[in-house]
Amino acid sequence: MADENIQDGGDGISTFPFPVDLSLLGVGIQVGPMGAGRTWHAQAPLHRVHRIDFHIVMLFTGGPVRHMIDFAEYEASAGDLLWIRPGQVHRFAPGGEYRGTVLTMQPGFLPRATVEATGLYRYDLPPLLHPDEARLAGLTAALDQLRREYEDATTLPLSLHTAVLRHTLSAFLLRLAHLAAGSAQAARAGRAEAPGDSTFTLFRDAVERGFATNHSVSAYADALGYSRRTLVRAVRAATGETPKGFIDKRVVLEAKRLLAHTEMPIGRVGAAVGFPDAANFSKFFQQHTDQTPAAFRAELR
Repeated sequence: MADENIQDGGDGISTFPFPVDLSLLGVGIQVGPMGAGRTWHAQAPLHRVHRIDFHIVMLFTGGPVRHMIDFAEYEASAGDLLWIRPGQVHRFAPGGEYRGTVLTMQPGFLPRATVEATGLYRYDLPPLLHPDEARLAGLTAALDQLRREYEDATTLPLSLHTAVLRHTLSAFLLRLAHLAAGSAQAARAGRAEAPGDSTFTLFRDAVERGFATNHSVSAYADALGYSRRTLVRAVRAATGETPKGFIDKRVVLEAKRLLAHTEMPIGRVGAAVGFPDAANFSKFFQQHTDQTPAAFRAELR
């Protein structure tokens, strides 16, 4: 794929697009075995942090493998799944033996109703999933069926082949989404969900839109029409943390992405996440990571 297809999201971070030219018949998904030398893009630096604009789901039959997603390390073993969403930065473990099946999916391949039903953009859900035996059997069977349909490029006309892939993919993703939601619920066992869950969803979306300029819990509460106390209860029920902690975590993540993927001066990185004063940004970053921004960047170079 040509270098000019690598996208720049306006923040200086190169994002590797879905490799349509590597998918069978140019459809919006790929399904196949993991293995040495597999790449998402001719220029993608697999063993260094990089960002993609499509979904990756890996179902492991071997391991353990340590994989970094948004600067958190996850260890996956046989029977585990990793779900990496568009925009997340990740890195393959050098020397890691990735064995199993990998699915990649282009945004826009599925209709909106399916996207919402499967929680494709629920970034609050855990990327590492540990299904029990029954759920693993269902996921494996669904993914195997999807792979068979993907590789059968001659039985049906392309339009019908694509339609079958969409339906088969939806069945797999519905199983996967149910597992991810259940894992998140188990992680916050004992904490109430409704009606705070919808409140948290609105807050989460507002933070995603405004974290670069707005770090105020009260401002978000006012904009959403909730009292600060209601917002605190909802966020704590959904995540186990305070609204301020949730906002700060998102700011730190974006700062890490910019430090890792761009040559922007540290002062400009701070300004991009809402800290016009470089000293205040450095203090904030160190409080949350135990590293200065310069030390964090140096560690990744």
